[in-house]
Amino acid sequence: MHIHDWPEHERPREKLLRRGAGTLSDAELLALFLGSGLRGQDAVTTARSLLADTGGVRGLLDRDATGLTELHGLGPARACRLAAALELGSRHLAGQLQRGEAMANPDVAARYFSQRLRAQRREVFAALFLDTRHRSLAFEELFQGSIDGSEVHPREVVRRALAHNAAAVIVGHNHPSGNPEPSAADRTVTQRLKQSLALMDIRLLDHFIVGDGPAVSMAARGMV
Repeated sequence: MHIHDWPEHERPREKLLRRGAGTLSDAELLALFLGSGLRGQDAVTTARSLLADTGGVRGLLDRDATGLTELHGLGPARACRLAAALELGSRHLAGQLQRGEAMANPDVAARYFSQRLRAQRREVFAALFLDTRHRSLAFEELFQGSIDGSEVHPREVVRRALAHNAAAVIVGHNHPSGNPEPSAADRTVTQRLKQSLALMDIRLLDHFIVGDGPAVSMAARGMV
């Protein structure tokens, strides 16, 4: 049965228009992007197969454009469109940060760090440098480590903050294991960073841990 033959309230496009994109399943959202399914399948069935083959949304969207072209049901044209859509999302978040929404809406910064770091196979420590109005000045990946961790040097974070004339800093790193819970080492590094930056009158606003699901804010847990 073609999607056009489904009851109207079950069609992904009509559901999105009436109730919002957040009400759609992963497969329904991907189906809207695909537009049509493989021969003999509707778009939702093809989308479900793609998600099953890649381990879900994260496994699918963590692939680069070349990796996406290798998936049955995408091909070069769809792969390029999907990679472009992801980049647009990333730039939209960056634009929000440039308008100073990093602290007015901490979820924006959390999503931005997730977008930049989640696909990394090794642990990567990054910093977002902000001006006095908490607008984005620069985002830099500062340290890379093994699958188990990275060595963070507070002196280098301070040096880069001064180079950008930053008034505040938000840092974040990923846990390749997928578990976003802060470790004892994460708490220690956060306090060292906070103290080092404070010596230069620079505020450490938050430290995000990126894993599966939403990023964990250490500030929200009282650890900053």
